[in-house]
Amino acid sequence: MLKTAKVFAVASAVATLPYSPAIAQSLPTAPYLPLSMAQEAADAALAQCAADGFQVAVAIVDRGGNLKLMIKADGTGPHIIGGSIGKAFTSASIGAPTTFFAEMIMNDATLAGLRDTDSRMVILGGGLPIVIGDAHVGGIGVAGAPGAHLDENCAMAGLEVIGG
Repeated sequence: MLKTAKVFAVASAVATLPYSPAIAQSLPTAPYLPLSMAQEAADAALAQCAADGFQVAVAIVDRGGNLKLMIKADGTGPHIIGGSIGKAFTSASIGAPTTFFAEMIMNDATLAGLRDTDSRMVILGGGLPIVIGDAHVGGIGVAGAPGAHLDENCAMAGLEVIGG
């Protein structure tokens, strides 16, 4: 009986060995954009555009371009929803303002094919990457103001409230 107990104890110890914190590898960690911060940014962008007299849609995506949230003002057209999401996706994907991407393509005809690399890309101003500290955590896109530069101003207002 004692021999069986010893064998069981050793077998149990060996069976749990791979799960021991001393041996287990640590998983990598990555910064992310909390929903509360995304909501603050979207609300601020929407409020800025409303104060300027524009009815817009605001989208926030995570670093992978996945939609985190989307809000739109009353009375907006249905087409601007996709525009805001596409601008947020594009800025998160390239890690730069969509205005930069649009100007780069406009100034170099050999880069025109970039607009067709992903159907989710929107090559108009109004999308900005969300960078907190040194961490690129997502993108914000605004659509619906009567000019891409106006969309971008509202997106910037959203970033300012979260320190982006």
